[in-house]
Amino acid sequence: MFKLLTFFFLTTFIPKPAGVSDADRICGKWISSDKAIIVLVYKDGNGFKGKMIWYKNTDTSKGMNEWTDKHNPDPALRNRKLLGMDVLNDLSYVPGSDSWENGRVYDSRSGHEYSASVHISKEGLLKVTGYWHFKFLGKTMTFTRA
Repeated sequence: MFKLLTFFFLTTFIPKPAGVSDADRICGKWISSDKAIIVLVYKDGNGFKGKMIWYKNTDTSKGMNEWTDKHNPDPALRNRKLLGMDVLNDLSYVPGSDSWENGRVYDSRSGHEYSASVHISKEGLLKVTGYWHFKFLGKTMTFTRA
């Protein structure tokens, strides 16, 4: 019982850092659980975006900054660099669900873009769900703060 009350007190009454809104908690560098990608999430107007700032390069025939978006279905975008490319777009914070919704996530390995929903778990993990029409059919990637 004591542990439960202590947990409740610590998770409910710990003040958030000064100057950081609930929506802005998503901002910062996040590394995927498989250590394959680091994404920098940042505020863009009233929404949020995330750009790829590092990824595990298993093919060493080129440097990380030389790889392009070769799988993009739009031929005009196939020459853009993977490094620095926005892979999360148009996320908006929804206070009622404490999540970021109505966004899009881009998978550069396949060239597909999906709807996206993001939330931060009680453990402080960033959960990014990419889905097509239905969230429960989506795939979730987990990130920790880098």
